Amino acid sequence: MKYSSILVSLACALAMAPAAFAQAEAKYEPPKTSWGVPDLQGFWSSASLTTIQRPQGASGLVVTDEEAAKLFNRNIYTRVAKEESELSKAELLTDANPDRAYNRFWMDPGADLGKINGKYRSSWVVEPADGQIPYKASSRATRAATSEEEFSDLKSDNPEDRGMPERCIWGFTGGPGPVLYNSMYNNNYQVVQTPDYVMIVAEMNHDVRIIPIGATHKAGALPKWGGDSIGRYEGDTLVVETVNVEPRQNSYISATGKVTERFTRASDGQVLYQYTVEDPARYTQTWKGEMPLNASQGPYEYACHEGNYSMVNLLGGAREFERQGRTNGVRKQIFAGVAEADE
Repeated sequence: MKYSSILVSLACALAMAPAAFAQAEAKYEPPKTSWGVPDLQGFWSSASLTTIQRPQGASGLVVTDEEAAKLFNRNIYTRVAKEESELSKAELLTDANPDRAYNRFWMDPGADLGKINGKYRSSWVVEPADGQIPYKASSRATRAATSEEEFSDLKSDNPEDRGMPERCIWGFTGGPGPVLYNSMYNNNYQVVQTPDYVMIVAEMNHDVRIIPIGATHKAGALPKWGGDSIGRYEGDTLVVETVNVEPRQNSYISATGKVTERFTRASDGQVLYQYTVEDPARYTQTWKGEMPLNASQGPYEYACHEGNYSMVNLLGGAREFERQGRTNGVRKQIFAGVAEADE
């Protein structure tokens, strides 16, 4: 009987061994550069229908496949695509709605909600628990401008009156950060590493952030586009700390704020991007987010000014409005005509 018990125990242990070995082998070992740090180089995309803040009606941060499908169908890009699919080619070409901007064909926001660890996410904000950015106030002066606001409610007397994106100085999606997030198009990034620097290039406007490794912040330095970023490696993670962002960039921090970002290779095809935003001048508390950056084929050329007559037309249109005694301005809704209420 004694020997039978031993044999049964041994058999159970052997039966469990493959599962244990499989679990041990499942731990991902990220590739290393020739100088021994985690290799994050390559092309990555933040394209996704998940938004930085949680949409109304979502039950929580992680959602089921069924709820993800509902959020997908409610997403404004999905709804615009559906609306336009029901229009004839002639109707699309003759659309005279000035608030529409351009149709869904020219947008590339992603095909589905984003996933982390194989689970759908309803927002990138993970703290506070409600998935909302904890602004102290809702005024434009205390928060990052949305893309629509960046193009609206501005004077049209001179090119300098217009927003940074229209003047091709800095992209309206936040560029290479801080913070990285996703938008209607141009969601690709390129990461390049050397022993002394990391470079992040955004497809949008080809904005660049160069991050020295092992450096310290420069006291009294002028604000920089992309901020004063310094980096270090903690195990398999690149940690980047950024302060002193050029205020015209409309980033997520004020002159006294700080963003700490963490880049960790989760698999051959994905980098987990996490960040912490600390800025008592703008927010009621520290807030955190995380987003997957998925492998992509690389950025396209972003020709911001080449062949672009928008500025001439915009200023000329403003002069015509003045001659007619009309008020110059557009609505802030690029998807005018699509109901905002939940369906």
